[in-house]
Amino acid sequence: MSRMIPRELARRVAEGLLSFPVTHFDEQGRFDEDRYREHIGWLVENDPAALFAAGGTGEYFSLTLAEYACVVAAAVDAAAGRVPVLAGCGYGTRMAMEFAGAAEQAGADGLLLFPPYLVNAEPAGLIAHARAVCNSTRLGVIFYNRDNAVLNEAALEQLGESCPNLIGLKDGHGDIGLLTRICARLGERLVCIGGLPTAETFALPYREIGVSTYSSAIFNFLPRFAREFYAAVCRRDRTAVFAMLREFVLPYVAIRGRRKGYAVSIVKAGMRAVGRPAGPVRPPLTDLEPGEFGELKRLIAGRT
Repeated sequence: MSRMIPRELARRVAEGLLSFPVTHFDEQGRFDEDRYREHIGWLVENDPAALFAAGGTGEYFSLTLAEYACVVAAAVDAAAGRVPVLAGCGYGTRMAMEFAGAAEQAGADGLLLFPPYLVNAEPAGLIAHARAVCNSTRLGVIFYNRDNAVLNEAALEQLGESCPNLIGLKDGHGDIGLLTRICARLGERLVCIGGLPTAETFALPYREIGVSTYSSAIFNFLPRFAREFYAAVCRRDRTAVFAMLREFVLPYVAIRGRRKGYAVSIVKAGMRAVGRPAGPVRPPLTDLEPGEFGELKRLIAGRT
């Protein structure tokens, strides 16, 4: 069972860099629990503020409910209470409630609520969806603003008034004006997290409007670099941040942007490049081409 009340979880999430681990698969595409547990232990040793198991980087969208329960339970067990563990949660409302229940049963401390599957909806419908999930669990919930589920500051305030366990907002939308209004209105109520792909790119400007942390997929294979980058952002050291952007992050983003789905694929490729393979991505995602992998490996060289 969960060990952390929602408000304590919000405080912990806000105080440092967040790690979003990949999910390990073998060559037949099955969950590789042993390697996953080892990876979680290694990530925890590198001192993230929290782990988000079975999130977007963890290919939540490709897991069955049974697999998901195994992934979250393995992460909780391997983390051993050293850092809070949050789990991805999504699809339609009833399915999201089932995944939330499985995460709570597996011992997760919180949830990251993804948009409903495929459909577009009015704010009232999105509020009802999120409220139903929040009310189905005792876990702290972070709403993921992205794609077909984007709430403004008034809608989030309304949702928060009826859901005490709504603790945060992860921004994957990228509208800095909207996010500024959200932080100005709800910054004391919700912890705001940067969540655009390769969030390091946006970390410095987001910091200025009150976004204290972000999800780092790079943490999977270069945790020291990820922590150094985050420390420079916290210091508002523009010289150091822009040097690391030029030398690594922006060339990495250039490779990531070549094909759809590479935001996940490039992370698993990075793990293979540093000798910590996590197996292939599951369809419909595709792995990097050999030439692209070589390019990434050269970029990573010397940073491990």
